[in-house]
Amino acid sequence: MPLEEQRIIPAARSIKQFDRVLRSPFEYVVLLETHISQLPLLKQLAVKNNKKLIIHADLIHGLKTDNFAADYLCNDIKPAGIISTRSNMILKAKVKGIIAIQRVFLIDTIALDKSYSLIEQTSPDYIELLPGIIPDMIHEVHAYTKIPVITGGLVRSEQHVQQALEAGAIAVTTSRKELWERFQ
Repeated sequence: MPLEEQRIIPAARSIKQFDRVLRSPFEYVVLLETHISQLPLLKQLAVKNNKKLIIHADLIHGLKTDNFAADYLCNDIKPAGIISTRSNMILKAKVKGIIAIQRVFLIDTIALDKSYSLIEQTSPDYIELLPGIIPDMIHEVHAYTKIPVITGGLVRSEQHVQQALEAGAIAVTTSRKELWERFQ
């Protein structure tokens, strides 16, 4: 199943949630927070359970987001994808053939303009917009960049998911188990 066909991408914030997503029918899963020492084991568990692991590089405790960290993730852990706000992570993932997801925070117009500039430099495979409950911005960012948009953050209801998808998001990341179950 390509990433574009999975409407919900479970995002695990804890080992308990990660264990739950390993038992789910979803192919792609996001690992939000863990310690660097746990990455090899978590990657093994994902592979053993036929999951494609997407790692949020900026949230790995004990790991900087410098070029050495990018090399470690891409060469040693080899996840299916990397999410990051950092251009070096996105560029390294692309070079290594790993799905590159540029995370963008919709804070204000200045942040959005800076994000557009960064996206032009990195050409990520996907853009993840946060918060994910601003449908007009999903459409605008996709129209401007022509890059598929994933959205997440503050997604709390089935209605939020539907609005994001209707606005053009290809998928929604969420750590809410009830939404995983609803969109299996």
